[in-house]
Amino acid sequence: MDYLDARSDRRYPLDPLRWRGDDGAPLSVEPMPGITRADVEAGTRSLWRYRAALPGGIRRPISLGEGCTPLVELPWRGHGTRFKLEWFSPTGSFKDRGSSVMLSVLAQAGVTAVLEDSSGNGGSSVSAYAAAAGIAATILAPEATSPAKVLQSRAYGAKVELVPGTRDDTAAEALRRSGETTYASHNWHPFFLQGTKTLAYELWEDLGFTAPDNVVTVAGAGSIVLGCDLGFGELLAAGAITKRPRLLVAQPAHCGPIDAAFRGAPARPFAPTIAEGTAIREPVRLPEVLAAIRRSGGTTVAIEEDEIAAATRDLAAIGLYAEPTSATAAAAVEQFRARGVIAPGETTVVVLTGSGLKAATTIGGLL
Repeated sequence: MDYLDARSDRRYPLDPLRWRGDDGAPLSVEPMPGITRADVEAGTRSLWRYRAALPGGIRRPISLGEGCTPLVELPWRGHGTRFKLEWFSPTGSFKDRGSSVMLSVLAQAGVTAVLEDSSGNGGSSVSAYAAAAGIAATILAPEATSPAKVLQSRAYGAKVELVPGTRDDTAAEALRRSGETTYASHNWHPFFLQGTKTLAYELWEDLGFTAPDNVVTVAGAGSIVLGCDLGFGELLAAGAITKRPRLLVAQPAHCGPIDAAFRGAPARPFAPTIAEGTAIREPVRLPEVLAAIRRSGGTTVAIEEDEIAAATRDLAAIGLYAEPTSATAAAAVEQFRARGVIAPGETTVVVLTGSGLKAATTIGGLL
């Protein structure tokens, strides 16, 4: 098994310390053969119940009980809708799936210190799992990052440095410093996506070992899109499902490079968005994200700020306290239905990626 550069078809040995190709391209672990229901470790209450689908020969997982998040069905704007509540993860966001697998591999390789850049959730997640592994963590975050997310990383013992400028400026600073220590980037490291793909395996099990018709998710860098593409692709290859679900992707109109590229349209000028977790103007895996959406038969949509705000309030009104980044996906459901993308009677899952507790100050301003 190797790393694969999908842009050049070049392969590299599966070295946990390598996070990109020699030419600077992002890498992924070549697809696994997939598993069937008989391979699920039913007695394990975490994503590690799908250990048979994970590469790397991980002997001692760094686990805080991530995965096995609730899938609930609630009325949403006139329709029954299934919501996957990823904020039940240990640090309050879906990022714990990737962090658990990535930090497990790095700990097994003897890594003692890591660097991560994040607008919040990725940083707090890497901080937590680094703490659990006894690894020192430095987190670079944009200066406008939610105070709650910065505090969470610092509480886990990470050194947090706020970087002036945008999310892209923070990423550039991390790349500049990546040679100084192990770069445990949730956007770049191939093993992070191996953790994220367990979301697909979990939805398959949640739905009685079948695939949904549609998965609606917000995207910044696109790790949920890529993880679902990997996971459902492996299940399809194993014969455990008969079709991939359509990946329906929402981005804020103020920062929608994936939506613009998918439509072949110029991106709108960047503007601040309350969906801070998506404020990435140049996703490093953009071609791969677009290919994943197209492979699934999916599509994209751009959501205005007032729609994100309304969805945040409306989710809370049915008992779901989601951060605005998460609410972007819920706001998209109505548009996908209006366009006929989501048909009556289809099984649709909306992924709510992070807790409203992560953005309490922002949500306070919306009430």
